[in-house]
Amino acid sequence: MRVLLDVSAVPSRPVGAGVYTIQIARSLDEHPEVDLVLAARSDDEQRWSAIAPNSTVAAEVPTSRPQRILWEQTKAPKLAKRMNADLWHGPHYTMPARLHIPSVVTIHDLTFFDHPEWHEKSKVLFFRRMIRRSIRNASALICVSHHTKDRLTAVLDPSTPIHVASHGVDHARFRPLNRPEEIEADLNLLGHNGIRPPYLAFVGTLEPRKDIPSLVEAFTEIADDYPELRLVIAGSDGWGAKEVRDSVARSGYTTRILRPGYLPAEVLAPFLRRASVVAYPSLEEGFGLPALEALASGAPVVTTTGSAMAEVCGEAARLTPPAVPNELAAAIAGLLDDRTESERLRIAGPARASTFTWDRATTNHILAYRDAMDQASKRVGK
Repeated sequence: MRVLLDVSAVPSRPVGAGVYTIQIARSLDEHPEVDLVLAARSDDEQRWSAIAPNSTVAAEVPTSRPQRILWEQTKAPKLAKRMNADLWHGPHYTMPARLHIPSVVTIHDLTFFDHPEWHEKSKVLFFRRMIRRSIRNASALICVSHHTKDRLTAVLDPSTPIHVASHGVDHARFRPLNRPEEIEADLNLLGHNGIRPPYLAFVGTLEPRKDIPSLVEAFTEIADDYPELRLVIAGSDGWGAKEVRDSVARSGYTTRILRPGYLPAEVLAPFLRRASVVAYPSLEEGFGLPALEALASGAPVVTTTGSAMAEVCGEAARLTPPAVPNELAAAIAGLLDDRTESERLRIAGPARASTFTWDRATTNHILAYRDAMDQASKRVGK
C-alpha cells in the first residue's frame, strides 16, 4: 500500500498533533505493509529524511501557510498521481478536495465547533469548513480518542467510517529513571535550563483551552504553605498567551513562576520525571499527550474531568473539575502532603502509559487505511 502522508504542517518545534504526525511517519516508515511517501515543505526535506529514512520525501510544499493551503487544494492531487499513491492521509483535519484516490483524515478534537472563542476567528472559519469537507469526502476518519469520536458524532454525525487510534508514547524516552547517576544527570540538564526542584510542572502550548490562569491561581493558594516550591510553565506562546502573562503578573509570586519556553525533547522527559507534581488543567482535550508523557515518566499527575483526559489517565492521575482553581489547589497540595498517594501514582502512571504505544496506534491506522481502500472500492463498484 503506497501511502502519501501530508507532513507539511508540522512545525520545527512540534507539540501535540505535530508529535503524533512524526511518530506515525516513523512507524509507517518501518511497516512492511506500507510504502510511504511524505509531502513535506520545501525547506524541510532533511528533517523528514532523517525521521523516515526508508520513505520517499517529496519536499515541494510551499513554506508559508496561505500558499501551503492553496497547494493542498490545487497541486496535491497531482503529486499523489505522480507518486502513484494508493491512499492519501491528512493527519490534521484537512485533505485535498479533488483526489482520485481513497483518503483518510485525522480529527483531533471538535473545539472549532464547541469552543470557537478559544481560536483565532480566521482559523475557526477555515477549519470548520475543512472538517465538514473532510468528513464528506474522506473514505475513512481517524479520531485520536473515543471522546473525540463521540463529539464528532454528536456535532457533525458523519456517515464516513470512524476509527479510534489513540496516541502512543515514546517509552524509551519517557520512563522513570531513579538510579543516583540518572537523577544527577537529569538535575544537571534541568539546571542548564534554569529549573531546579521542587517544582510544580506544566507543559503545553500557552493557549486559552489549557487554562493556565487557573493553575497560576491554584499555585497562589498554596505557595505560602510550600515556600520552596516553584511553578514552571513550559511551552511556546500560542494565541491568547497574553492572558497567561497577565495572570502571572498579578499573582504576587512572579519570582517563583518560571517560563522557560519550549523545552526540546531531551529536556522534556527529565522535566516531567523530576516534578513534584505535573498539573494539566486543560478545559478540553482531544487526547492530551503531555499528560500521557508525564504518566510514563512516573510523575504524579493532576488533570481535569470532562474531556479525553479521564479516558487517557484512568485511575493513574488525580482528576478535578475544569476551571475550579481551589479544587485544583487542593489536589496538588494533597499529593505534596501525602507521600503514599504520590508514590502510588508514580507507580500507576507508567503501568497505565504502557498500554499506549505507537505500534498499536500504527496498527489502528493500517486498519483505517484498509477500510478506506475497501470503502473506495465499494463506491467504484456502485
